Amino acid sequence: MTSASFHPASGPARRTVVAAAGAAGLAVALTACGGSDDDPSASADSSGAAGATGGSGSASTGGGAAAGAALTTTADIPEGGGKVFADQKVVVVQPTAGEYKAYSAVCTHQGCAVKSIADGVINCPCHNSNFSITDGSVKSGPATKSLPEVPISVSGDSITLA
Repeated sequence: MTSASFHPASGPARRTVVAAAGAAGLAVALTACGGSDDDPSASADSSGAAGATGGSGSASTGGGAAAGAALTTTADIPEGGGKVFADQKVVVVQPTAGEYKAYSAVCTHQGCAVKSIADGVINCPCHNSNFSITDGSVKSGPATKSLPEVPISVSGDSITLA
């Protein structure tokens, strides 16, 4: 009679387990950083409101602001500059004297919030994308799509969302 030797089935090597855990952590970190250049709404709210503007030239503000909500006064928006309203996900700018525009404050690269306006450029700190205050177009990437314009209304010295 032959006796069968008992060899327990071997599990994954320790090196394999450690590598898999590291890869899973990296995947989670990269997923948290955003979507893709092709779909800026992937990092915005679930309604996809940060997408491109339609034929009317208006766009949603990404779910952060309500129409008719007072944002600021004209005195608070410097000529050639602007101000970011993070809670409303809107950036209001004054490209030339008396001309006020607003754009989504959600960067079209990976959905980070733009943080500052300097030298006629809206700046995103996450990956250094820059956008023109004149039309929201990309001045330098990695973003490839313009910031969507947000309709505003200027009445006297008050600027509100339209």
